[in-house]
Amino acid sequence: MEYFDIAKAKLDKLRNRDDYYILAIESSCDETAVSIIRGRAIISNIIATQIEIHKRFGGVVPEIASRNHILVIDNLVLEALSKANLTFDNIDVVAVTYGAGLLGALLVGVSYAKALAYSLELPLVAIDHIKGHICANFLVYKDLEFPFVCLLVSGGHTEILKVNSYHNMEVLGTTRDDAAGEAFDKVARVIGLPYPGGPEIEKTAKNGQNNIKLPRAFKGEKHLDFSYSGLKTAVINYVHNLQAKGLEYNVADIACSFQTEAVGVLITNALKAVKKSKANILVVAGGVGANEALREGLLEQGKQLNLQIKLPPKALCTDNAAMIGEACYMAIKEGILPADLSLDADCSL
Repeated sequence: MEYFDIAKAKLDKLRNRDDYYILAIESSCDETAVSIIRGRAIISNIIATQIEIHKRFGGVVPEIASRNHILVIDNLVLEALSKANLTFDNIDVVAVTYGAGLLGALLVGVSYAKALAYSLELPLVAIDHIKGHICANFLVYKDLEFPFVCLLVSGGHTEILKVNSYHNMEVLGTTRDDAAGEAFDKVARVIGLPYPGGPEIEKTAKNGQNNIKLPRAFKGEKHLDFSYSGLKTAVINYVHNLQAKGLEYNVADIACSFQTEAVGVLITNALKAVKKSKANILVVAGGVGANEALREGLLEQGKQLNLQIKLPPKALCTDNAAMIGEACYMAIKEGILPADLSLDADCSL
């Protein structure tokens, strides 16, 4: 039998089971991650971050990220197996992020996963990074079921989705320009905060006041779309005007004022979407979901509206492989086919 036929036959036998092991690999940006998942349980979850490497450049350098993925991926796989007290003989499926992300970084994970799956004659499942973020919630909320509304705030993505199933997601609102995470990074750079910008703005904002008037896009309109270019530009103009006059500015106040507007529109639109969809459940996915102001605001307003707000722990908001393994588990339940050996990375997925 050809590899694909062997993989498909093995995958078909797992669809109605929960007791099999998935080895998942994530390498879409600057974290190399490997996890082993069983059903909705994390058996091991290893992450090697490159933040300190890229900090001096003010952002992720794709070529450097790719080279560092190559250096650590094999050891991370072995470490994940060791911490789970398993061997390759125990693994039933290999899952890998194949998009979206940095092309070179994705190729490291995809190439490794293909070689591993082929050598072990195991099914290989290709996972969308963004769907992985959404599925992280299933690891925490064991009773979570479709449908629900998801506020997706991950890297270059800011969307509100009606999630009907793993394969069926409806966009209710999306950014028309910058994503929230991009705006955080760009504003941080302008006010002199280091990479990564999101956590630095959150930390700095705690010492500031919301005393700078900044614009909110689409105020009063009925749609659920976002725009962050005007907010970002307003901060840049505010700083540049003061610099041109030789005046000092309060970094903490700028951070607090910016964060208040950036997070405020996320909360407003997300809660509107839940009420409109009548799903009554809102889950959060993606790195910006670790922002404390966003989390507290959603919980507070959700409680007032009697809505269920599901917030994964911060470690599962940022990039990790556990979410990829869980997405694989959900995809298998819905009948996904294994990938064949022609699988390629898709940076614009």
